[in-house]
Amino acid sequence: MGRTLRISVALLAAVIAGVVVNAISPVIPWVLLWVPGVAGAAVLAVDCFQTARAEHLPLAVRQFWRRIGVICVPVGLGNAAQAYHALVAPDPAHAGVGIGQIAIQSVAVVLVMYALLRLPFGQQTRGELFRVVLDAGTVMLACAVYLWHFSGRYAFEGGDPGMLFASLALSVLALLAVFAVAKFLLTSQNHMDPGALRLIGLAVVIGAVGPALRPLLSAWDPNLYPDMIDLPALFLCAILANRRQRAVRPGPRRGEKPVRRRPFSFLPYLAVAVVDGLLLVVTWQDDSAAQRTVVVAAVLLTAVVVLRQITAFSDNGRLLRRLDHNATHDALTQLPNRVLFHERLRRALDAPGARPVAVALIDLDDFKEVNDTLGHEVGDQLLIAVAHRLAGCLRVEDTVARLGGDEFVVVIDGADPEAAGLAARRMIDSLRAPVLADGHELPIRASIGIADGRSGDDPSVLLRQADIAMYAAKALPGTAALHYDEDMTATSVGAELQDAIRDEQLFLLFQPIVALDEGHRVLGAEALVRWNHPVHGTLAPDAFIPVAERTGLIVPLGRWVLRASLRQLAAWPAGTLLNINISARDLREPDFAGAVKALIDEYGVTPAQITLEITESMPVEPGDSFTVLDELRTLGVKLALDDFGTGSSPLSLLHDVPLDEVKLDRTFTQADPDERVSVAAGVAHLAEALKLHAVAEGVETPQQAERLRELGYQAAQGYHFARPLPAADFEALLPVEASA
Repeated sequence: MGRTLRISVALLAAVIAGVVVNAISPVIPWVLLWVPGVAGAAVLAVDCFQTARAEHLPLAVRQFWRRIGVICVPVGLGNAAQAYHALVAPDPAHAGVGIGQIAIQSVAVVLVMYALLRLPFGQQTRGELFRVVLDAGTVMLACAVYLWHFSGRYAFEGGDPGMLFASLALSVLALLAVFAVAKFLLTSQNHMDPGALRLIGLAVVIGAVGPALRPLLSAWDPNLYPDMIDLPALFLCAILANRRQRAVRPGPRRGEKPVRRRPFSFLPYLAVAVVDGLLLVVTWQDDSAAQRTVVVAAVLLTAVVVLRQITAFSDNGRLLRRLDHNATHDALTQLPNRVLFHERLRRALDAPGARPVAVALIDLDDFKEVNDTLGHEVGDQLLIAVAHRLAGCLRVEDTVARLGGDEFVVVIDGADPEAAGLAARRMIDSLRAPVLADGHELPIRASIGIADGRSGDDPSVLLRQADIAMYAAKALPGTAALHYDEDMTATSVGAELQDAIRDEQLFLLFQPIVALDEGHRVLGAEALVRWNHPVHGTLAPDAFIPVAERTGLIVPLGRWVLRASLRQLAAWPAGTLLNINISARDLREPDFAGAVKALIDEYGVTPAQITLEITESMPVEPGDSFTVLDELRTLGVKLALDDFGTGSSPLSLLHDVPLDEVKLDRTFTQADPDERVSVAAGVAHLAEALKLHAVAEGVETPQQAERLRELGYQAAQGYHFARPLPAADFEALLPVEASA
């Protein structure tokens, strides 16, 4: 327990003991019972300035506590003024509230409201702000009822204009303070500790409700004022809030969400409950049984409606939490996905001070061979096992995520190069034992690249450096880890990929897309890029597309694929259809639609033959991207949403993007019929309702093809029909009428 907290607890205990003793026999001078309310303000000010100097806290939070420390001055002065007014009054029972306290503490209340409203509240829509104001108004109205019942009506009945003015002034200030703190507590913001917020709210409620107890306490003893007790209690709550806030540490936490929604609050319902309780108490003093019956029925009806609302809100809250989890976590491994990883990395790098942050990129070697030889189910089991091992060997404050395919990444927060190296060794040790999957014993070989950074570094630069180090680690035998070094840049995969685009090391394969009818006639193909690496042989897209996205080479790579695809399409029989993948980065290029039109004109193909596939897991940004999509549709080019069901916002994409086709991701195509067939069925019904062409990817068995046909899918692709083929082999599969 800190020194300021011990002093605050001692002051509150002393004043409570003094009030109890004087209630029995007034032997303690009343002036001594006013001292804790003045001294406590000074203790709180010292504690607030300690929090304001905590460099690990965000600047806005430190400024808030500095302002609260300054506000302690008028609070202490106002209490001293009231103590003087009460002690010199000839009749303490009718002394009321001194003008000094009203003037000084009015300034304090205004400053408290200013400090609360200066804190960042986060993004709020107009509807959200309106609901917050209604909820805060409900709380304020409930407090107004209690202030009137226990304080205000006595002022009116007394007939003293001075006391009436003082009571009204303090009541208005108290209600404004309650409204401000209720609005603050009900509004989402990501800086203040939730426990500190609740203690601040309790402190403001104590300060607002305390004066209402004056008529009750004066009947006990005219020298007894609520300020003697409620102010030390208020200061203690504020000091506890300070301690909670100072205990907060920056950086990502594995269980935290990237965006905090506005929490469901019981405050408005609590306000309704306490007013209903007061209504019952007041009504029960009346002799009218009929009136009691009506009031009790009204209160019970209100309780039922409130319970119904709370139940609905709780159900909605669970649904929102589930949707939030699905949007930020990988469906297969349940690790954070790319979106949440970038958020955690950004938060770690935005932490104040020169805080070390390391990024480790892990790539499983030879994973493609496992998929090709043993099937995707075994490959999925391998990925799940690796995910569990990586998550189990790291600290709670670290974040392990799956970027996609066989690539994992770890944010090692607060780790210098030595600590990052220790973390890498723990990861290597966790991957040493083979994985047992479907009766197969699979050894794990991984390459780990580590980038060492600090607060303020560029996240994309750190990730690119980790990627370069990871590919350098692939040259070492077994599972190995390397820290990034500037000498690695010249031999990085990014540089090799740039040479590959220039030197024509890339080539295309074409996977047939067939109709799900009895003949499985070929409708067209999807163009798939491969890299004929001079050292590593043929590389699949998973080996270099992530590198291209992080280095910006995805744009020239995409232009190469477009040109090569349309050149081949022009050589095939008229009417052949071709799907070509594009990236979200392509759509941010203002000349992309113009480049597509130029290639169509150059090779003389029909725009309707071309379908451009957008990967649903890579978010399409509104604005310029939507403009480019509209321009592509104007050209007559079709648009498809690839990997449907794996991203975070499929419905919004279907609403905003002018699509012609959806392609169900292989995860749902290959799912057990008893478990996830409803997802495939739902996508089929959705496509039918939106008049979209539905294609299923990753079909590997006749049973899967038949089930998808029954669900309403018109077309499919996968190893059951054909593997990706060279251009000549695909052309041989085209229908005779297309080749004629």
